[in-house]
Amino acid sequence: MFSGLMLNTWVAATAVAVIAGVTGFFAVLRGSTFAAHAIPNGAFAGAAGASLLGLNPFAGLAVFSVAGALGIAGLSRRARHDVATALTFVMMLAIGALFVSWSTEYAQEAYSLLFGEVFGVSAGEVLPIVVLGGVSIVAIIVMFRPLMLSSAMPEVAEARGVSPRRMDLAFLLVMALATSMTVPVVGALLMFSLMIGPAAAARSLTARPVLAMVLSVVIALITVWTGIAVSYQSNWPLGFFVGALGAVFFLISRAYAALARRRARTPGPAA
Repeated sequence: MFSGLMLNTWVAATAVAVIAGVTGFFAVLRGSTFAAHAIPNGAFAGAAGASLLGLNPFAGLAVFSVAGALGIAGLSRRARHDVATALTFVMMLAIGALFVSWSTEYAQEAYSLLFGEVFGVSAGEVLPIVVLGGVSIVAIIVMFRPLMLSSAMPEVAEARGVSPRRMDLAFLLVMALATSMTVPVVGALLMFSLMIGPAAAARSLTARPVLAMVLSVVIALITVWTGIAVSYQSNWPLGFFVGALGAVFFLISRAYAALARRRARTPGPAA
């Protein structure tokens, strides 16, 4: 389980979990979970187009991820954020469907982009994931304060000279960068599960942003490590275990939060 190609699997999955935990925290905080779903799932159109042209699918995936982020940010100026995300997602899916219809050999690659090939990670795929993941995390650390302020209190941020639109664009670009190299390995659906499930669970456990981000990373790591081990032993798909564990962590965290609120409202015994 810890030798050969499986070692690459553990390293890549660990890097992806850290990336997903950090970016997912802000995706949940900013209400951008739909965008976290749309960008990686719609970007497969770029990989399809690159394959038709005989280019590296990673390049097409990166281009369409960035284009999706720019499209969402641009349309959000004239429409609601969720409507802008939906319109961008629909356009990307339409282009992807057209590219796939022109190719008879892309079905298997499209399947791998949706569900990933985490047990077939090569050594050459690990380094780009780690490097781009590191760049994404560094970018979030650099803009942590203005990003946090624009996420929690956009009116106050704007009064202090922080443009919420610019921060939204910056975060969408970081999310596009984080997903462009991880999707071919873990799949768009698995990346979405890792970004949203652990972050939502962490937000239910604490209101402190730094602690919530750390918890999001820890839960994502536990989820993906447990999923790989159980999937390897049972030969069941990894996506099932990651999605199920994410839901379980979220339900447990919500139950704990509800219990904590109930205890806080219950008066103590009389002196």
